[in-house]
Amino acid sequence: MKLARALLVLLVASLAAPAFGQMNFEGLDLGGAKKKKKDKKKTPDKKPEEKKPDEGTGEVPLPEGGLDLSKPPPVAEEPKKKPDDKKPAPTMSFDAVDVSGKTGDRQRMDAAITQFKDESYEAAALAFFDMSQDPNMAGMAAEAEYWLAKSLYKLGMYHSSLQMFSKVLTRGDRTKFFKSSLEWLFFIARKTINEAVVLDEIAKYSGYEFPERFRNEFRYLLARYNLQRGKALDEAEQTGEATKSFDEVKRIALMIPKGDPFYPRAKYLEGLAYFREGKLETALEAMKEVVRVTRQAEGPITTEYKNLKALRELAFMQLARTHYGARQNRYAIFYLRKIERGGPQWLESLFEASWAHYRIGEYEQALGNLITLSSPFFRDEYFPEAMILKAVVYFENCRYKEALTIIEDFENIYGPVQEELELLVNKNMEATEYFNVLDEVRQKNKKGVKLSGTDEILERILNLALTDKDLKKTVDSIGELEGEIDSLGQKGDTFKYSNLAKNVIESLKVQREGLISKAGLMAKGKLNTELGALKTLRANGLRIKFETTSKEKEFLEQMLQAGGEVATVKKYKYSVAVPDDYLYWPYAGEYWRDELGTYQYTLTKGCIERESGTQVRE
Repeated sequence: MKLARALLVLLVASLAAPAFGQMNFEGLDLGGAKKKKKDKKKTPDKKPEEKKPDEGTGEVPLPEGGLDLSKPPPVAEEPKKKPDDKKPAPTMSFDAVDVSGKTGDRQRMDAAITQFKDESYEAAALAFFDMSQDPNMAGMAAEAEYWLAKSLYKLGMYHSSLQMFSKVLTRGDRTKFFKSSLEWLFFIARKTINEAVVLDEIAKYSGYEFPERFRNEFRYLLARYNLQRGKALDEAEQTGEATKSFDEVKRIALMIPKGDPFYPRAKYLEGLAYFREGKLETALEAMKEVVRVTRQAEGPITTEYKNLKALRELAFMQLARTHYGARQNRYAIFYLRKIERGGPQWLESLFEASWAHYRIGEYEQALGNLITLSSPFFRDEYFPEAMILKAVVYFENCRYKEALTIIEDFENIYGPVQEELELLVNKNMEATEYFNVLDEVRQKNKKGVKLSGTDEILERILNLALTDKDLKKTVDSIGELEGEIDSLGQKGDTFKYSNLAKNVIESLKVQREGLISKAGLMAKGKLNTELGALKTLRANGLRIKFETTSKEKEFLEQMLQAGGEVATVKKYKYSVAVPDDYLYWPYAGEYWRDELGTYQYTLTKGCIERESGTQVRE
């Protein structure tokens, strides 16, 4: 009998021993959180993908038979018999005997965990929530919250899951669920639209040592957090504190080794930090390094491939802007031409290249780019400065009447827009009201509603505010929260009408209000920025008008002195010859998608003193 029991114990122990084969989750191996005994052999990986934290990470494994085999079994003592006790054996009672060796609370927890493992996530979540609220199970509250957070994650309720993991983390690192909960933050960051939602939570635990497999990702996210904080402090004119944040960006970026997936992203942040300090050589070298390490051979179009490509183009844009700021215009044009046609940075690159072409006297190319920007395909884009540049080009070529006409058109279009913006900004509304203004535009965009006149331009500005990366992500997060609330209506009735659902909805509403307030403040700041830029453009337009009027006055005075007409412009000789890989096609007012970005405007007349057709202004 003892031999049979010993064999049974060994069999149960072998079944309860934790397996170390990899589970799969988004490319990161999280299975190494536990220390392995030397006499255990690691089973081969089943799949090359990443795995989530082991369902037992940070907690004692639950054996199949319900016995705790992490300790030696207790030695049962033989009952002492009285020699003269000849009474019959008492009847056995099962009411007060736990034959599994567990308390009732432990059995309740194990039953819920079994539901979780059987993928009955709704039932498991309800059970874990009830246990977390039961005062009689206060000693197991952290475990219940931890499993509830995982259940919500499995149900696709990532923001609710984040809140629950946050609750577990606030209990401190003395709980066995602390480290595993930290790891889950990274998975939620990859699932949510706006990783900044998780950044604030991750930043709270920057003093803790993260597992090796997450360390560089954590460093990158922490650098992103400090960069955003530094930008916000700069806007608040707290330059000293902002500098500390940017210094932290540089320090953290240096800790990520070359070859790591997060190396180019951290290098890009480092370059931005140096650019902010005016250390242009160091900033340029950081951006060039980003370009070098993101150069890839053509392969399958994966999400990671797209992300690296987008990062590479951002680096090209920063390289171009740095050279343009140093008046190295040809270098700026070189990098701007690296931007992929039709990509998210393409229109911006065409516009910025127009200024560089203007500076070196390549007026035809500058005007050609502006033709693309003014095409009906980009009617909703907002480039008011394009009209100013066009007026400047005509002014430089002694085409004063055309320059004045363009400035008058600019005033007629953007004067009322500035007035509307000033009314909007000077209302001193609550942050939520500014968000409501943006949200109204967002809803119209979804419905395809189009406006006209001043309202249309104002809508473009509001849309421009929504294109701000940080603001857009915040607004998208609000939509994500709303979607999570709506998803509760698709759950089973038991879950839908439970106290857990009510608790989740209240929590999501609080998060939503916080994000709305944040988005409103960002929107107001963006509208203020655009208002200031529009004022500057109008002032520049008035200067051009003044200079043009002065030139016309000089021209009239010359005519009076000469006693007749005096020519200020002449016809240019021009050619329609194009390189061998191009085909000349005269523009007749029609736009074709395959022609966008290739236009060159031919100046047929201009200043008499212009001899070669170009004026270098570097």
